[in-house]
Amino acid sequence: MLIELRNISKSYAEPERGESVPVLRDISLSIQPGESVAIVGPSGCGKSTLLNILGTLDEPDAGEVLFEGKSLHGASAETLAALRSEKIGFIFQLHHLLPQCTVLENVLVPTMALKAKADRTARAHELLKAVGLDHRATYRPAQLSGGERQRVAVVRALINEPRLILADEPTGALDETNAAALTDLLIDLQKKTGVSLVLVTHHRAQAERMGRVLQIHEGRLA
Repeated sequence: MLIELRNISKSYAEPERGESVPVLRDISLSIQPGESVAIVGPSGCGKSTLLNILGTLDEPDAGEVLFEGKSLHGASAETLAALRSEKIGFIFQLHHLLPQCTVLENVLVPTMALKAKADRTARAHELLKAVGLDHRATYRPAQLSGGERQRVAVVRALINEPRLILADEPTGALDETNAAALTDLLIDLQKKTGVSLVLVTHHRAQAERMGRVLQIHEGRLA
């Protein structure tokens, strides 16, 4: 087992109503090494919240998260930050590339947080070549198309050889052609590297290309 959620619940305060609104209700799921999983559901159903809890970016109100068999309950902020740096890669709808940095420098940003400062430059070039962007290594984000910027974000997520990739609507800002190309790329890289992939999407056709599809309905996994 790579990551497991046990009876996870999460609510957010609703100031206008003076109460907490439940987003996730008693959710349990497990992700196996090398598995690809899609999470689908309508806007506001808790897909991104679930992804953030999987990535330790948010804490549940109740329940337990285990990574590689070890409970993260009570783990320090430093421990969780190290886990994210070393074993989890994130891809968001917006690429969040640093505009002042080159493509290569953006890819290498996650390596700065590693305790063991191994030189990942050769790996960065290898990954950029795999996504057809090694010739853009010295370019800045403004010089790239939207699809190219998202491919750089994919490479950045893979640079530290994570066990788990969490992708939150990664094609949401792309046109249909670039969205299909990025989905192809993610699936291809997931199979080649053996990394586990969890994809949040509202596109059913995209979701059905994953190995398993989970649907959230009224805060629960349907």
